[in-house]
Amino acid sequence: MNHFASPSPEPLDVVVVGEALIDIVHTPQGETEYPGGSPANVAYGLGRLDVKAGLLTAVGRDARGESIAAHLASAGVVVLPGSQSLTKTATATAEIAADGSAEYSFDIEWSLGRATLPYAPKILHTGSIATFLEPGASSVRNLLEQAQGGCMVTYDPNIRADLLGSHGEALRIFEELVPLAGVVKLSDDDAFWLYPRKSLEETAQHILGLGAGLAVVTRGAEGSLMATPHTQLIVPAVTSVVADTIGAGDSYMSALILGLLLRGSEGLAPTVLERIGQTASMAAAITVGRRGANPPTHRELLAGMAR
Repeated sequence: MNHFASPSPEPLDVVVVGEALIDIVHTPQGETEYPGGSPANVAYGLGRLDVKAGLLTAVGRDARGESIAAHLASAGVVVLPGSQSLTKTATATAEIAADGSAEYSFDIEWSLGRATLPYAPKILHTGSIATFLEPGASSVRNLLEQAQGGCMVTYDPNIRADLLGSHGEALRIFEELVPLAGVVKLSDDDAFWLYPRKSLEETAQHILGLGAGLAVVTRGAEGSLMATPHTQLIVPAVTSVVADTIGAGDSYMSALILGLLLRGSEGLAPTVLERIGQTASMAAAITVGRRGANPPTHRELLAGMAR
């Protein structure tokens, strides 16, 4: 079955732009392959949460590319035209430690076959390697510029230091993209890598100063910091037995986007931020409790929130 067929022009709530790849996971038990890549994981997570989502990406005309497309289609995600543009699908090899944490190495090329969106979504999300690695990074930036005033933009840098140039160059790219995004989410590891001399609170305020309306910093078991120009609060993490951490941040991002879609007219009041943060934390907790990038369905998320 061809999962790259041109979709009907149905409205999408969210378009995600960024890399899709195959995670080759090494554990003491052996080797397994999973579809992955942070933006693809976010799109898949959105589909699992019953959000109408599409992914603009770059994969190969090979079995791994077809596997990724089938995986996304299983969650109802539309793989947008132009995404089958590479000769070989990228891979990321993950070595899983005894505590479930993952170390990655990459074999990736990133370029976009098209630099216009076929849809006008409510939210455009991007992040990770796609925003740093040329030639595709320039295309991503062009898309964010096109989206200004037309939809909300969310951004997760998801720093992969091994794939970046100098710290100064990566920081420059990040700080040029932040003003194009209404919402910026990063992990504490991302924050300390980008701004090693700042506290997490100072980093959040700095990101707001660059032009974001909401800065979110996830802190693992210590919860999430959520900051707007008017509010700063900590949302506790949800306790979970960790199988591995693959896809946890992406699952959090998917649920964060869902919360932004559902907030209605309440804006980013403290009660709204707390509700969004609690939902995103529950999604991450469910994901780390099972192997691979396996985010919750909407039903599972609602059941978790009801406990």
